[in-house]
Amino acid sequence: MKFTLADRVSALTPSTTLAITAKAKEMKSQGIDVIGLGAGEPDFNTPDHIIKAAYESMTEGHTKYTPSGGMAKLKEAIIQKFEMDQEISYKPAEIIVTSGAKHALYTLFQVLLNNGDEVIIPTPYWVSYPEQVKLAGGTPVIVEGKERNEYKITPEQLKEAITSKTKAVILNTPSNPTGMLYSREELQAIGEVCLEKNILIVSDEIYEKLVYDGNTHTSIAELSQEFKEQTIVINGVSKSHSMTGWRIGYAAGNETIIKAMTNLASHSTSNPTTTSQFGTVAAYLGDQQPVEDMRQSFEERLNIVFDKLNNIPGFHCLKPQGAFYLFPNVSEAAENTGYNNVDEFTKALLEEAKVAVIPGSGFGAEDNIRLSYATSLDSLEKAIGRMHDFVVSKSK
Repeated sequence: MKFTLADRVSALTPSTTLAITAKAKEMKSQGIDVIGLGAGEPDFNTPDHIIKAAYESMTEGHTKYTPSGGMAKLKEAIIQKFEMDQEISYKPAEIIVTSGAKHALYTLFQVLLNNGDEVIIPTPYWVSYPEQVKLAGGTPVIVEGKERNEYKITPEQLKEAITSKTKAVILNTPSNPTGMLYSREELQAIGEVCLEKNILIVSDEIYEKLVYDGNTHTSIAELSQEFKEQTIVINGVSKSHSMTGWRIGYAAGNETIIKAMTNLASHSTSNPTTTSQFGTVAAYLGDQQPVEDMRQSFEERLNIVFDKLNNIPGFHCLKPQGAFYLFPNVSEAAENTGYNNVDEFTKALLEEAKVAVIPGSGFGAEDNIRLSYATSLDSLEKAIGRMHDFVVSKSK
């Protein structure tokens, strides 16, 4: 029997990240020594006290359904986290716990967008933003964050992109893939545009705990009560507490939107995994030293490999301020080694240099590649050495 797929999924773009990862795994299974720098997750295990809390919750019989929007105990822990980190207050009704931050974003766009509604997405963007907007019937409006402005958009660019159909703008700080942070002043200026034009701010802050070299993360919601009311904050414990597989994220903001998201979640996931919720309570209320230890390790790796990466001929990289990615512009290297574009160059790096990186085209930045330093320092240095030798040997 022949089946026809729904238009909404036919329009989706396959994940570049997953395609490269699958190819690298296939090569490794054949015994080929591939170094993978595509990881979007910390290479640390979840801290022991979190694992212990989750285990104890199961042995105590907490293995049943919870409320669709998350346990009251976890919502209170999230509220405490906001009060401690951003000095802002939320009510339990203004928070929904979801099956990962990606699910929070997906659910938000499903309840927010009607067909044709526009969402402004700065480039470089996380690969799922445009696809989730399209799945909800919306239209992604791509605005280029220029390299000379640290890959961030300006208030002027935002204002120019807004139309009568604009519903929201997405901010990701620290950014995946660039690692760049919006400053308080930049967020203030962007927030004022959003207030003036009455568009929702979707603030993805999943990497907030991973900032380096004395930089600090600022949530746009903490700048004023008006901004807080105009913002849906997206966050979770995947990156901060090395809990990617636990699948716990959350959204905080307008009570009407959160209620709609909760209603939708009740018909899709029923509730976030109970055991993971108990682990997340321990993550937020327990010892935070493992978070700092991991942050320091990432900072150390960044400071060791950053200059080495920039020493590869034709690689030009801004130093990230957060997250755990490097996002060099390699268009010059691609041209000098005889490739038509960075996608071809990336393919050759995998097949010939045996280094797996993610082409920037998947992030809306065709001149770049993304490398994760959420891997051992030895692997990082070895991979950069291979890329250096590959470029030198291929250069005209």
